[in-house]
Amino acid sequence: MSVEAPGWLVALDIDGTVLHEDGTLSDIVGAEVRRVVADGNEVMLATGRSVGSTLPVLDRLGITPRYVVCANGAVTLIRDPEAPLGYRSFHIETFDPGPVLTRIRSHLTEALFAVEDSNGQFLHTEAFPETVLGEGNTLVSFDELQQVEATRVVVISPGHDMEDFLAVVERMGLHRVSYSIGWTAWLDIAPDGVNKATGLERVRDILGVPRSRVMAVGDGRNDIDMFRWAGAQGRAVAMAQSPDDVLAVATEVTASIDDDGVAQVLATL
Repeated sequence: MSVEAPGWLVALDIDGTVLHEDGTLSDIVGAEVRRVVADGNEVMLATGRSVGSTLPVLDRLGITPRYVVCANGAVTLIRDPEAPLGYRSFHIETFDPGPVLTRIRSHLTEALFAVEDSNGQFLHTEAFPETVLGEGNTLVSFDELQQVEATRVVVISPGHDMEDFLAVVERMGLHRVSYSIGWTAWLDIAPDGVNKATGLERVRDILGVPRSRVMAVGDGRNDIDMFRWAGAQGRAVAMAQSPDDVLAVATEVTASIDDDGVAQVLATL
């Protein structure tokens, strides 16, 4: 008698992977995601987004995974029908942002800063673009920002091009925290040793999914750790438009977001 293989655990990045730059979702991608779920696989989101900007994407996709990884691994949610938005906090990692904020400010004097707290709310310094953080955030002084117990720090430096920014970040030597680079002149800093991979490994272990049946799909530098984790025994899939250093750690490449790359790779399951 044959034994049916267990389903896959599929972790999808959001921006540049599931959603286009203008926030739109392809009907083809949405339909393929729901098809894979209906076939018995666990499709979840693993994103740098905050809780508040992640949960609406689940609604748009029409899925209710058991877990969601937000804030680049610092926040893991669990489905709870009794919770106001259908999910509640399951695991949260925090750190003292004061030392790293001070260090970065000494290198990037024109940078803008924001801190996400354990409730998923952003506190930010003046002039931080609301379009980056979403609505309902709090403007505070730099000194007040250093007092928040943070799940992550976000730094943007509009005056730098990407290469200059990367060079400055490299010189900082941020040894006590984990950091990743997002889009141009964007720095995302998480608690030490925390990234999408650590959150996903916790979920995989709880669900009992074999390492050989994990798939991660993404397009950004904050997906590199996730790719190394997934690609060790499973599948690490980069979108075609990913930067070269992201493509280098993937085990395979799918089409770009403009060509519905997520749908194409999910069709292989």
